[in-house]
Amino acid sequence: MLATIMQALDTTIANVALPHMQGTMSATQDQISWVLTSYIVAAAIMTPPTGVLAARIGRKRLFAIMVTGFTITSMLCGAATSLTELVFYRLLQGVFGAGLVPLSQAVLLDTYPTEKHGSAMAMWGMGVMVGPILGPTLGGYLTEYYNWRWVFYINLPFGILALLGILAFVPETVRDKARNFDFFGFALLSLAIGSLQMMLDRGQSQDWFSSNEILIEAVVAGLCLYMFLVHMYTAKMPFIEPGLFKDRNFAVGLILIFLVGVILLATMALLPPFMQNLMGFPVLTTGYVLAPRGIGTMMAMVVVGRLMGRVDTRLLILFGISLTSFSLWEMSGFTTEVSISTIVWTGITQGIGLGFIFVPLSTLSFSTLAPHFRNEGTAMFSLMRNIGSSIGISIVFTMLARNTQVNHASMADRMTPFRAAMQSPWLPDAWNWHLPSGLIALNEEITRQAATIAFLNDFSLMMWVMLASAPLLLLLRTPPRKAKAELPIPE
Repeated sequence: MLATIMQALDTTIANVALPHMQGTMSATQDQISWVLTSYIVAAAIMTPPTGVLAARIGRKRLFAIMVTGFTITSMLCGAATSLTELVFYRLLQGVFGAGLVPLSQAVLLDTYPTEKHGSAMAMWGMGVMVGPILGPTLGGYLTEYYNWRWVFYINLPFGILALLGILAFVPETVRDKARNFDFFGFALLSLAIGSLQMMLDRGQSQDWFSSNEILIEAVVAGLCLYMFLVHMYTAKMPFIEPGLFKDRNFAVGLILIFLVGVILLATMALLPPFMQNLMGFPVLTTGYVLAPRGIGTMMAMVVVGRLMGRVDTRLLILFGISLTSFSLWEMSGFTTEVSISTIVWTGITQGIGLGFIFVPLSTLSFSTLAPHFRNEGTAMFSLMRNIGSSIGISIVFTMLARNTQVNHASMADRMTPFRAAMQSPWLPDAWNWHLPSGLIALNEEITRQAATIAFLNDFSLMMWVMLASAPLLLLLRTPPRKAKAELPIPE
């Protein structure tokens, strides 16, 4: 769980510190966003091989290697002197951090009996869900009182403790040296994910499909994904076993966790710039305001662990979807004068909603999956969450930039000196049409309002994505617990 928290924390701890990194590295907003997306896409690419590597070299050995590599690359990120170095070290950090969550989840599933998976998953889920939520709070504190580099240096003590714990307590698994690694399948999947991420990240700056670069990336992503699927179903020993997807609960769970990933990290990526750039919050206040979201998730984890087995798991997930959608609906009505209490309240609501989704969904997804698929299954589950997060962040920032431009153009068309409203005596003196300074001040206010509307459009879009996931619950099946309990009783 400590390794899980360390990995999950790093997905968002840099969010609040991004403006400070941007100033230090002299980067644009599009360029500095690679600090987030490079980590996520690297983790997404390296997550699927976790099962194969664990079988080849042993789960404990792989776990120790990944924790060590993650800690060392964290130190390198903190010592980076240029944007190129920072992005490169974040890529390496994502490579080593990719297997931490699926490996810890596989250890948990093998350690506890099936009837205790729900309660154990609730405790372990705190690390997966609370880590990304508490990241901005810890990042804000470290950035305010120390330096943005400490958001990476903080991993050193946790990494050492996690490594010692793994070496002391985690049992080693039997190594399958005969199992081959499907390099061709891995290369195809890596190219597909990498090309898709490049297309999403650079699409806005390159004017999307009017650019040859974006067209090439789209074609490569689509072609490699198609070839990977064909290879997976025709190869003798494919990179990912197709038998995984024959389990209906697991297949539906992958789609749902993809959507949860979109909402979880995209929301946390949008709120810090909204509060800092538009509302004028200092970095530390931003971190404190976002902290209660994690408290809501922890509350949900405690409650949901007790409800598992007593209430239909699908109803718990539906309740979580409803709360999350309601919080996003509230956020779609924010203004730059919204109170701190409102932000905190919506954060707690969303935290509770996400907590009610993750634990029941994880438990239900693996409830009918064969035990020999657990290493690959946990890796795929983490992969879909990471891809959802990566795509979600890219889409919301692209929509933010585009909608800000559209809204600015629309409002600027109406700002003319010939409108009666623009001659009103109550207008600020700073908006003097006859002075360059007045035009600059008016343009700044129009830009601020245009950006505010663009943020609200993103929150509204995520609300509809969350609501669209609800019908998928009808495809999930709850294992018949009573029948299982009656089977061992002899007559």
